[in-house]
Amino acid sequence: MNLDTHTIGTRPPLVLGATGRIGTGFQQLAQSGHWPGSPPVWQARRGAALLSGTSLDWDILTAPQPDPGHCHGIICLAGVINGDLALNTALALAAIDLSRMTGCGPVLLCSTAAVYGPADSAVTEQAACHPQSDYGRAKLVMEQAVADKLRDLGALAPAVCILRIGNVAGADALLGAAGRGRVGLDQFDDGHGPERSYIGPLDLARIMVQLIDRLRHPLTVPPVLNVAAPQPVQMAALLQAAGADWNWRPAPVHALRRMVLDTTKLYSLVVPFALSDHPAELIRQSRLAGWAPAGAAA
Repeated sequence: MNLDTHTIGTRPPLVLGATGRIGTGFQQLAQSGHWPGSPPVWQARRGAALLSGTSLDWDILTAPQPDPGHCHGIICLAGVINGDLALNTALALAAIDLSRMTGCGPVLLCSTAAVYGPADSAVTEQAACHPQSDYGRAKLVMEQAVADKLRDLGALAPAVCILRIGNVAGADALLGAAGRGRVGLDQFDDGHGPERSYIGPLDLARIMVQLIDRLRHPLTVPPVLNVAAPQPVQMAALLQAAGADWNWRPAPVHALRRMVLDTTKLYSLVVPFALSDHPAELIRQSRLAGWAPAGAAA
């Protein structure tokens, strides 16, 4: 499929895994008119409930590849966080195959900051990866399998970028727990709590739409990018902004004080926008995606 530069941005992306946590948040953004650009075509298994919009019924791993129609670009949110973690690799490779066989354009694959493991300073994409969790290890295996596949395909490979994403506000464990009741937050000897790289769901959508456009010229986009707001966030400030019910608890010996992504490369490629490193903005975007924690002020 030849790309018409006059229509890029008006043709919708295809979102794989639309009924997962981030996928449903993206659907909510689109339903409320906050999606940046043309609302996506949402992929889900046949019979799955979608909020609205155009859908593509397809079981990624078992059904023949569908015709994605007039879509441009694939955002692959499909993945698993527990259970058979090897499916993360199979789903990513299937997304590449779909693009290659149908010509629907570049592919964004979701990885995680958890591939890095503990770090004392902000980590760049070149940092050594020492994941500490099964999920982080599975995503690193996925990344390696994707690199092998693209190398084997050579000139036939579609443009692909793997996104190592920080915490997505509202889809993360902290605010998710705050939505279910009182939560405890680790407090270290200096009286402060953990610090993390976060991104709001609306800003994540904006980044993805811009990167699909930038991948028209794939040599300008690195194969792996850290994705988060420019500055990290104190988790205590995030809970306060959410109006959550929480308390301090002594941090255990091996608690992770800081996990921060260096996003220099990302912001050399995308246009700055809301910059969701402010707790109140993160909570606002979480609400837009339908994830406001219980107790948060309206």
